[in-house]
Amino acid sequence: MDGQPHILVVDDDTRLRQLLNKYLTENGYLVSTAADAAQARGQLDAMTFDLIVLDVMMPGESGLALTKSLRADNPVPILLLTAMGETTDRINGLEMGADDYLTKPFEPRELLLRINSILRRSARDAPDEPRQCLFGHFIFDLARNELLSSGEAVHLTSAEAALLGVLAGSPGETLSREDLAAKTGNSGNLRTVDVQITRLRKKIEEDPRLPRYLQTVRGRGYVLWTD
Repeated sequence: MDGQPHILVVDDDTRLRQLLNKYLTENGYLVSTAADAAQARGQLDAMTFDLIVLDVMMPGESGLALTKSLRADNPVPILLLTAMGETTDRINGLEMGADDYLTKPFEPRELLLRINSILRRSARDAPDEPRQCLFGHFIFDLARNELLSSGEAVHLTSAEAALLGVLAGSPGETLSREDLAAKTGNSGNLRTVDVQITRLRKKIEEDPRLPRYLQTVRGRGYVLWTD
């Protein structure tokens, strides 16, 4: 599945959610689904997505509210699905930070064209930054927060993936426990960083007691060394 854009489809309509999952998968996308904003947040905490297809009218937190919330710290492109036909409603979606919208009912082909267009723009606007970090026989995919060992996926918890992602994003740079806690959403709980470091070492080091890659810099923090 290397190279497949990963799309999160969020819609409380089970039938539509399943149809979109099937259609987008058949057209070369990796697809995850959520029935509401709460489930979507859980997916977003665990994985990195290239685009979200998001229904506006859902029970609980609406698609507009979720869009506004995500825009505070998540640049993932968002395509809104809405049954609303009023111009003001569509404008509200764009003002909240959505990249595009599509009014229900719609032709699946049009959805596919809009998704392709958004992803092309996103790729063109993305900064030219390394997307992978290599150390030993490991590859960490910075875009997807995924770790491979000799081509095989290594299971990481969401917390472990977030921590390794921060370290892999700045290889060779010592990061303090405070910085790591803040960047992984564990501000005020430095012990959590130490625990996750210990767990990561068990997964990536030949001898976790004498780490080669994920090292402690005494009095300063942690650093990930690449080959």
